Amino acid sequence: MKRTMTLLVTATVALALTAGASASQLIDRNATQVTLQDNAKGEAMVTYTVGGKVKHVLAWGAVNALPPARGKKQVSFAVDYSGGFGKYHKPSYWTSFGGTCTPYSGPALAWKVGACKAADQSYWALQAWQRALPNYGLHATSLQSVWELRLSHWTGALPSLEIATDWSYRKYDQIFGAYTYNDLGIYGFSSTSAGNPLDSFGRNIYFDTFDSAYGKGWLRENSFLTHATKGSFCYGLFPHSSHPAGNGTKYRATAEGPGVAPDVMWTGDAPGAYDAAADKDANETLKAMGDSKCRPN
Repeated sequence: MKRTMTLLVTATVALALTAGASASQLIDRNATQVTLQDNAKGEAMVTYTVGGKVKHVLAWGAVNALPPARGKKQVSFAVDYSGGFGKYHKPSYWTSFGGTCTPYSGPALAWKVGACKAADQSYWALQAWQRALPNYGLHATSLQSVWELRLSHWTGALPSLEIATDWSYRKYDQIFGAYTYNDLGIYGFSSTSAGNPLDSFGRNIYFDTFDSAYGKGWLRENSFLTHATKGSFCYGLFPHSSHPAGNGTKYRATAEGPGVAPDVMWTGDAPGAYDAAADKDANETLKAMGDSKCRPN
């Protein structure tokens, strides 16, 4: 039985593609009228419109993720933007793709555009979110506001993004937690001074604040790297230069999946008014993470 999942991603501006190397893999930006198919050969066909042009993208060759390993490369898809002509030298391969996508029955997905279950019981999914938004609630340019369309392929459980909230210096909200996959930390081995990963294992946590001093609704606070070797992290919502403290009423965090595992999101309420007893308990939990970069204050 052939079944096609028909999907939609809100879009405005088309940009040139820069392929993702090893995360829920970047397929394109600001795509609309998106469909996802898979077949018995372990391939996926993503069809969508961008800039008024219909595109067919064939992806294959990866599932799940490897644990961090210095000097090695994370798994990633092989991607053919000619819709299969580059792989098979068959014009319009996409027209005879023979998709077998059945309804998705896996765990709930953040930012889901669509997903399906393959014949081998693995899952394929497309997600779209605004990864490149500027920090501290600043107005986003057209380049920064793009919706990235990302493809994943996996079996088993999703990556786990666990976050707790407390306070720094009794007045600034703080979050801390860990990002793991199969109970192992997700982290990299090198990055730029600005915190951008330089290998295929490193991951940033993209952190948003709701109804803060920056303005109404969800706005980007910042992004930050997970730490070796537990995938732990911590972040305080302090004032930055001319930018006020980003304390909000709610928070959310999104992280790209390791390898070609899906992206995940956490949401939670702000900790509220300072509570000494609750802060003491949170500080003990923070210390128990065993991360020298994350200390109670």
